[in-house]
Amino acid sequence: MEVATATEASAPAASAGPSRRSHPFPWLDLAISEPYYFLHLVAFFSYFAARSTVLSPDDGGELPSRLLRREIQAVLAFLVLFVVKIVKEENWETFIGDSLLYAKGLLLAVTLVIDYWLTITYLLGFLVIYAVAQQPPYDGLGHSNHLTPLQLEGLLTEEPATRFWLVEFRTSFSGTCIQASSVLPELSNIYSNKNISFGIIDLGHFPNAAAKYGISMWDHLPTYILFDKATEVARFPEITSESKVFVPKITKKLLCQHFNLDRRLIEYLSR
Repeated sequence: MEVATATEASAPAASAGPSRRSHPFPWLDLAISEPYYFLHLVAFFSYFAARSTVLSPDDGGELPSRLLRREIQAVLAFLVLFVVKIVKEENWETFIGDSLLYAKGLLLAVTLVIDYWLTITYLLGFLVIYAVAQQPPYDGLGHSNHLTPLQLEGLLTEEPATRFWLVEFRTSFSGTCIQASSVLPELSNIYSNKNISFGIIDLGHFPNAAAKYGISMWDHLPTYILFDKATEVARFPEITSESKVFVPKITKKLLCQHFNLDRRLIEYLSR
């Protein structure tokens, strides 16, 4: 059973990295090339056109000053939330997703001052964007491998080259999966060795694997399972009634502690 090696798996990400770093404005290239970012960019910039249409230079009275105060309040609130997210978030995908959510909420609040029909128009526009475009996931693999369920079964049962496999089960249509898509590749760059390997299975392509591994397609995605050869030894989130009420946000620190990756790395290095 052949699976791309860690070096081969990380080659596309490595080759893409320099080209992105060499671009003077990589964020601008991403904003134009990705429909999700481009449509949001158009929606936010359209506010200035809508504002100038409603308010003429000769307008006086309460509305322009009230709108200006609301705009200043919205900008200040966004900057505070922006700084908080920079401090708290571990990955770029979650930071961008949450920042856009805050920006959309504040934009809707500002447009209420102008006209509630304008607010409804923007709300419908954001719903259309949500329906036609998705936030792009992290495009690197690190030292992880994209696997099929058959490949995973073979790796676990047919003389496994490594004792442990930490596998992420995700779908491309889940916002939570997209925002957590960089966590496993980044962990694999730190902890991948001859004792533990990392893999990713897209349940959107292999839905039958969800039932096989006891994973719900409608909640608890992504799911991470640690296999010791062919035996499951831990998973996150765990299958309990409590975990269905609240699942903490997925971070590298959370998974590292849950699966004891530091201890497993120390055990490997101390051999």
